[in-house]
Amino acid sequence: MSDLAALREPLLEEEVTQLRACLNDLVSTMALPALWAGGEPTRIVDTLLDALMSMLRLTVVFARVRDPDTGHFTDVMRIAAAVRGTSPAGAIESAVVASLGSARALSATRLPIADLEMSIASALLGLDGEIGTVVVASERGDFPVQTERLLLDVAVNQAAMGLQQAMLLMSQKRIAEELDARVARRTTELATAEDALRALHLEMSRAAQVATVGELAASIAHEVNQPLSGIITNAGTCLRMLGTESPNVEGARETARRTLRDGRRAADVIARLRALFGRKEFSVEPMDLNEATREVIALSGSDLRRNRVALQSQLDDDLPPVVADRIQLQQVILNLLRNASDAVAVVDDRPRRVLVRTECEGEDRVRVTIQDSGVGIDRERAERLFDAFYTTKSDGMGIGLSISRSIVHRHHGRIWASPNEDGSGSTFAFSIPCRPGAPEGPLPGAF
Repeated sequence: MSDLAALREPLLEEEVTQLRACLNDLVSTMALPALWAGGEPTRIVDTLLDALMSMLRLTVVFARVRDPDTGHFTDVMRIAAAVRGTSPAGAIESAVVASLGSARALSATRLPIADLEMSIASALLGLDGEIGTVVVASERGDFPVQTERLLLDVAVNQAAMGLQQAMLLMSQKRIAEELDARVARRTTELATAEDALRALHLEMSRAAQVATVGELAASIAHEVNQPLSGIITNAGTCLRMLGTESPNVEGARETARRTLRDGRRAADVIARLRALFGRKEFSVEPMDLNEATREVIALSGSDLRRNRVALQSQLDDDLPPVVADRIQLQQVILNLLRNASDAVAVVDDRPRRVLVRTECEGEDRVRVTIQDSGVGIDRERAERLFDAFYTTKSDGMGIGLSISRSIVHRHHGRIWASPNEDGSGSTFAFSIPCRPGAPEGPLPGAF
């Protein structure tokens, strides 16, 4: 009995040593996911093969991992240094790949690999091997023992979970990148569309300006003809005063001053018309809104007289200056004034009146109002007046008010229309901030 005990004692010590080594390896295996957190699949596979090679003292370890997106497989292999110099790596890899079927079918089997006789075992990455397969080989005939099989299964299961998480993160990253790319493309497309729309509005604005030229031709001729006639008359008078035996120098000097005045007036008319119908880009600068309104009234004088319209202006002397595009705001005022003139031109049962008023609105905004005694509008129609190509005129284009709204919006303002309280005529108004980029205020009475 003492001899048997003496024989069993070293065996027990060896089993305890092996068990301790297995427990240490298990602890190390359970710590692998911490190393794999946020890592790439290739890093996980490399770490797994190195760990198995070291813990199980393998001759060959091989992993075949499937890419979930493409379905393609990637093969990775490690070979022990002692074998690497005697057997070609390509031959070993070919033999391992050829034995995949047998390794998967058997928990362990003895197969010739290249010119070596090895025991191999395999484990699936994933429940059904959907991620891949790991094959290990050792020259030991008893490989794998129970503890080695346990270590192999635990390590492969840990790797499978790590690979699933890594692939999920890669998929999420790829989806996020694709989404960012789509957003960037969409943003570019929207910017391009906005540029095209802006260009279209600009062309429509220019078209409206050109259309206005024909309707104001008579007014232009009248406005220019008056100072030109004055120049001719004054020049003739001046010549007569200087051609007498006793030249009237003082009278000639006064006549020359009137000639200069009329010349400047004609030049101002031409300058206003060139500015109003020129192809100028949006350009803001400090301006006097009252002065700009007076210029538009002067340009529209003949048109108003032809329609027998009594124009009244109430321009606030305390109106603060605004920072805006002078020409574009004059286009808005001109369009509203022409619409008011057209609205009262068909009225015969009451006076044809148009009121132009400027006033402060709150502390940092100004308002321009044009009120007429014309045919009026109803609330349902007023809601669509500023839509593109909507018009109440038989010969209208339906773009004037739409362009006016675009111009006012570019100045961070609001424009609206409403019927007059007495039931006759309508009121159009717009308000803009005194400074560019100021927040929009409330819109009293707008709908």
